[in-house]
Amino acid sequence: MRNTSVDVDYLDHSVVVTVTDLNGLYDTYEALGFTLTPRSTHTGTAQPDGERQSLGTANRCAVFGENYIELLGHLHSSLPDPWGVRRLAAAYEGLRGYVFGCGDADHVDRRLAEQGVSTTGVLMLQRDIPTPDGVGTLRARVIQVDPPLAPEGGVRIAEVQGLHLIHQPRFLDHPNGAVGLSRITLVVADEETDRYVERYRKVLGIPARRIGPRHVFALRVGGLEIVPLSALDEILPGEKAPTLPYVAAQTVVVNDLGRAKSVIEGNGFTIRRLPGGFFVSADDTRGANLVFEGRG
Repeated sequence: MRNTSVDVDYLDHSVVVTVTDLNGLYDTYEALGFTLTPRSTHTGTAQPDGERQSLGTANRCAVFGENYIELLGHLHSSLPDPWGVRRLAAAYEGLRGYVFGCGDADHVDRRLAEQGVSTTGVLMLQRDIPTPDGVGTLRARVIQVDPPLAPEGGVRIAEVQGLHLIHQPRFLDHPNGAVGLSRITLVVADEETDRYVERYRKVLGIPARRIGPRHVFALRVGGLEIVPLSALDEILPGEKAPTLPYVAAQTVVVNDLGRAKSVIEGNGFTIRRLPGGFFVSADDTRGANLVFEGRG
């Protein structure tokens, strides 16, 4: 995969957060049928060649051909927390953020400033990733939308160097047949829907399409949908929002819904049917409703 635009053009990954039981989070996603990458810790620098410092976090990921799910934990309260992981987890653990991809972080940061969207500026992130040919270093230049403007969670845009280090072929075969992350679902108060749709129009640089109750931002790969609270039971029957705004779900595309259902139910999870697929409740997935839909 490569960036085809200097601006935002794909959903890079979702972020499922915990500070209490990182190994339990890993175990849950493996039981859901995902192959996970080895554990990796994060370091950052203020400058490209600066001294690396711990960012206090570690992850494992379920990677697909062009994006992935990140299972992220902050390791200890004594460590730095520049990304505010503990602040996010204090509200609730689960699906607490997402990262969009771009080809030029400086370009995006300038555009956002011109549109009145405040950010952290461009920050550097690095982590070492083992490969069959040795250890490689993933480097990313990351923009975070200012937390007061994004109460839903960590909203970031990244220019990534070394995508091949993430999307290694040896990690792409998942027992549940997953092949991609297709969308994030954000639920907001009905009276706030228009404001959030307008804000994401600025953040993503594209307008939304209205599909029923959904306001859909479709990117080259993946996307985001904004849904009013009054429609939550329609899209995720039986689910409640613990807070608003609420990052309610992530949707994974699978090659074979029957195969995915068999693996997931076989490992003890209860599924709930949806048109074109099914979902597993946030109660069973560590705070992140997980929707599965068929390819096509």
